[in-house]
Amino acid sequence: MATPKREGSLEAPTRHPLDWKNPEFYNEEAVLKEMERVFDLCHGCRRCVSLCNSFPTLFDLVDNSESMEVDGVKKEDYWQIVDHCYLCDLCYMTKCPYIPPHDWNIDFPHLMLRAKAVKFKKGDVKFRDKVLSSTDMVGKLAGIPVVADVVNKVNQHPAFRAQLDKVLGVHPDAKIPSYHSDKGRDRVARHKTLDAAKAVPVGRTTGKVALFATCYGNYNEPHIVEDLRKVFEHNGIPVTLLDKEQCCGMPKLELGDLEAVANAKEVNIPAMMKLVNDGWDIVGPVPSCVLMFKQELPLMFPDDADVQTVKGRIFDPFEYLMLRHKEGKLNTNFTKPLGKVNYHTACHIRVQNIGYKTRELLELVPGTKVELLERCSGHDGTYAVKSEFHTISMKICRPIVTKVNQAKPDYYGSDCPMAGHQIENGLGDGAQEPTHPLTMLRIAYGL
Repeated sequence: MATPKREGSLEAPTRHPLDWKNPEFYNEEAVLKEMERVFDLCHGCRRCVSLCNSFPTLFDLVDNSESMEVDGVKKEDYWQIVDHCYLCDLCYMTKCPYIPPHDWNIDFPHLMLRAKAVKFKKGDVKFRDKVLSSTDMVGKLAGIPVVADVVNKVNQHPAFRAQLDKVLGVHPDAKIPSYHSDKGRDRVARHKTLDAAKAVPVGRTTGKVALFATCYGNYNEPHIVEDLRKVFEHNGIPVTLLDKEQCCGMPKLELGDLEAVANAKEVNIPAMMKLVNDGWDIVGPVPSCVLMFKQELPLMFPDDADVQTVKGRIFDPFEYLMLRHKEGKLNTNFTKPLGKVNYHTACHIRVQNIGYKTRELLELVPGTKVELLERCSGHDGTYAVKSEFHTISMKICRPIVTKVNQAKPDYYGSDCPMAGHQIENGLGDGAQEPTHPLTMLRIAYGL
């Protein structure tokens, strides 16, 4: 007797490895057929309409079609839905009742990833998107002394931004991060850290960490990397650097350039394993980069033992500190209250399934009240700066901006620094700047 179909699933979700090395993965006809199947199921459910713009786009295409069903939507219009997906993973993690092991087997983000990979393989990708996803290359060039100052100045000039919009497709109202010649890795390297031999392992932590600085932490906001080092050393945790690092691969993943992701992995995983084998844990200040090693690379390389080892040894900074707090090893001697804090939890923190560790730690600071902002900021790293998507990204961010405007907090910020600046952009000219939670913690410690 056949097992009856169930409405939703009460079983623990699972995720299938990404079969990206199989030539069938790039079969456009097969991808379009699978999109039709999944879109039809999504159309009948519509729980995800409040997330990214992929779902309103899908539902509008259906509702405006002659049949008002998915079979009435032109296949070439499917790519509009794909382009609006920035792999935040929230539909999979928080909304969809039909994810594996349910019989319908819906993994919307990874279907969109497959479609993006098909587009990339066909060469259907803009020069702009190749540039924006080449974070290492852009950071190295823009971070050259003198060049950094020039880049930062022209990026704020209205006439230049108008040309950037016209020539490259970068929206003139989008916030573009600054570049620094005094990079995050350089700042950590100049500092003599604590004696690693005196590290105190407790629970899952070894008590000494190797820092994956990330492109953003290295080139754009190196003070976050510096604050991480200060906070960890204040907790008796030695901090070192990987011998070398490359972009985690997330921007290329979102572009569908899976070979570039694999190439980055060949640099980062051996560098991480060298330190893991010496007893070091790994931390990174940007949630998407940590997620890359916790989830996406393990799904791309399920049989790579080193990738799977790193998966279990890389941590979000607040996750790491709270694991040590659980064992009585967090320094709770805070000297400055933070007052009212609006804390935005980034999508890629939520996807890590670690809970609200940032909020939990900040709430340990006396005289601090934390309000959780649990909506997507709509930034994604590149989506919000693209001319055709910027306005939509700001619409997605609007509920968060409204909350911050109403609360008038002493501090606001996000684990994702780009999300913090997206909120700042929504608040308008002259708005209070965001403060990264690691910086809040450094302030609370009086460092």
